[in-house]
Amino acid sequence: MISDTHSYIDERILHYAAKADQIWHAGDIGSIEVTDSLASIKPLRAVYGNIDDHNLRAQFPKELLFDCEGVSVLLTHIAGYPKKYNAYAQNLIQQHQPNLVICGHSHILKVMKDSHYGHLHMNPGAAGIHGFHQIRTALEFTIDNDTILDLKVIEFGARGAAGLK
Repeated sequence: MISDTHSYIDERILHYAAKADQIWHAGDIGSIEVTDSLASIKPLRAVYGNIDDHNLRAQFPKELLFDCEGVSVLLTHIAGYPKKYNAYAQNLIQQHQPNLVICGHSHILKVMKDSHYGHLHMNPGAAGIHGFHQIRTALEFTIDNDTILDLKVIEFGARGAAGLK
């Protein structure tokens, strides 16, 4: 799972994406070339973010609600965090009661349990080279029989360190 690529894709991102069963992108894609590259190697689920233009907004929704092996997932770009959700995300969470909430936007890698709603909250940080984050990150995990297993942080290198584009 990645977020905040801001038009950037490199061989390191594609290497890890190729190992996944599915790729989930939590917005601020930046350019259609990013999603085209990802979708060419594995099934892609993506939402648009606040920097994404009308072309990306026409191709991807603001949020996705889906089931993955018994885990109900809410994927959106801007949500906030447990106890600090924005009104839009809080309404979606209350209405759909997902098991897993995934967002991006902050460029801050964070995984935490929401004790109020009972779901797991994940933000993969930022995989792109633009922003204030220091290390480019993503998350990798397995869902098996409604259980999230083997959660790993993937580090792609320093923010300003451009790889192959």
